[in-house]
Amino acid sequence: MNSFKKYVAEFIGTMVLVVLGCGTAMLVGCDAVQGGGYILTALAFGLVIVGMAYCVGNISGCHINPAVSLGVLITGGMSLTDFFGYIISQCLGAFAGSGLLAAIFSLGNVTDMTGGFGSNGLGGVGGNALAGLMVEFFLTFVFVLTILGVTSKKFSHGSFGGIVIGFTLVLVHILGIGLTGTSVNPARSIGPAIMAAINGNSDPISCIWVFIAGPLVGAAAAAGVHIFFENGIVTEKNAKVTAKAEKNKK
Repeated sequence: MNSFKKYVAEFIGTMVLVVLGCGTAMLVGCDAVQGGGYILTALAFGLVIVGMAYCVGNISGCHINPAVSLGVLITGGMSLTDFFGYIISQCLGAFAGSGLLAAIFSLGNVTDMTGGFGSNGLGGVGGNALAGLMVEFFLTFVFVLTILGVTSKKFSHGSFGGIVIGFTLVLVHILGIGLTGTSVNPARSIGPAIMAAINGNSDPISCIWVFIAGPLVGAAAAAGVHIFFENGIVTEKNAKVTAKAEKNKK
């Protein structure tokens, strides 16, 4: 039952992320030349994370992102069973969010300024898949490394973790929107891409692999670096404690 509650929380959190993040992009547009919609979209994604962190974070940890779940799995923070349960829930939530946006924009006769339900693409990097992979790898690396550091049980960061994580997502969006639309989240990319394909736009689904592979590899790299940093710090602390104990014996 506890796992089921976690999966429901991840479903809801990812759905809200897509509805508010991608929905904002669809409504205001993300043209880098006209920065208003660009900044609003970056803030929308980041602020959703802040809200959800304090809403479902106490239930599931508020991953709402397969890349984050992979980082947590590698660092030993969750079981393999929960990992797959989270990913399925996140992808279903993203698709549900895209479906809700499709219904709202269709019934309300609202123009989708992105042309693809806020889906990701390679237009900002000239259609070059390698460039897209590099962008998504780096941005996800920064984002997941921040999450793992802020949520580490070995070092307390108070109750501001959700705010730090949310504004880090804003930061990576500020660079990434003009390049790839910023995924750093395979579920967030898959849901809108499928919905776009259903509505006749197959461009997002044709390059979806970039927005799956880039974030997952970036997350794995971040997890490796986090383990390296954390083990080094813990070893140094243990050495200091041992040295202090030896000094007291004398």
